[in-house]
Amino acid sequence: MLSVTELRKGAVFVEQGKPYAVVEYQHIKVGRGSATIKVKARDLKSGSVLEKTFISGATVEEGEVERRKAQYLYSDEKNLNFMDPNSFEQFPISKSIGGGGEKFLKEGTEVFLQVFQGEPINVELPLKVNLKVTEAPPGEKGDTKQGGSKEAMVETGYRLRVPMFVSVGETIQINTETGEYAGRSS
Repeated sequence: MLSVTELRKGAVFVEQGKPYAVVEYQHIKVGRGSATIKVKARDLKSGSVLEKTFISGATVEEGEVERRKAQYLYSDEKNLNFMDPNSFEQFPISKSIGGGGEKFLKEGTEVFLQVFQGEPINVELPLKVNLKVTEAPPGEKGDTKQGGSKEAMVETGYRLRVPMFVSVGETIQINTETGEYAGRSS
């Protein structure tokens, strides 16, 4: 069991048999009364968000989530297909579990899978990925005066705004949390 005062952002607990990851944590102390803990948590299976208030001193069941390294292979209509780099075992994961992350995945990308009771429940992408620009309008002389941007497409089909100096064939870094341009790849 885990005391609710030990919950922090990213902590995993089990409520009614479902694993939840803490998204927001707030400790509220009121005058003479006992403290309350407000938690906003995401259901790791369905993705829905739960807001719960606990009384200080309450406990929750600690969620044992295992992190496993995996390598992205390809995607089909319903699944993202990964391989365990140690055993070379291949396994599909529903795109709904992937959380839309397939737009940042190219063949060979290493990720971590969160596994709860032997079942993958989440795909942890690297913070930044390097992808090659496949489509971008040419930048014209004088375009960078205002620090403008243009739309470009990368090798996975994802479209994003990039600075005017980025051209087709360049490899750029993309922040997977925001989906925005993060710089040139070194």
